[in-house]
Amino acid sequence: MSKITPFLWFEKDADEAAAFYVSVFEDAEITGGMPGLTVSLRLFEQDVVLLNGGPQFPQTEAFSFVIDCESQDEVDYYWNALTADGGEESMCGWLKDKYGVSWQVTPRRLLELVQDPDPARAQRAQAAMMKMQKIVISDLEAAADAA
Repeated sequence: MSKITPFLWFEKDADEAAAFYVSVFEDAEITGGMPGLTVSLRLFEQDVVLLNGGPQFPQTEAFSFVIDCESQDEVDYYWNALTADGGEESMCGWLKDKYGVSWQVTPRRLLELVQDPDPARAQRAQAAMMKMQKIVISDLEAAADAA
């Protein structure tokens, strides 16, 4: 078990959400829980608990998971899977899945470009990212390289 475990409050769909996350993330697994109340799962070696707690505390963007992506294919896969069936696209690589949980689908190349030692390149990449919903690596690179 992780030293720190995110514990997410759902109105009533914790079991359904857990099954969805296990279907989206490779090597994810349901690890336990209390039937009807909680479900525990592991996503990329991170333990997470989902609670069926009622309508008092809906999900907000104040908490999000960041997905570290190596390629555009990986960005596209997670973006499409997590926005499917009622998910919502937001800006700068952020989205909400159909359960209202926020995710940041972040290619490593984005971080490299916005931290470029050349401040002008970094600024151009950052400006391009601010206009995007899903991050498109080739568009970031083109913006960074523009003179």
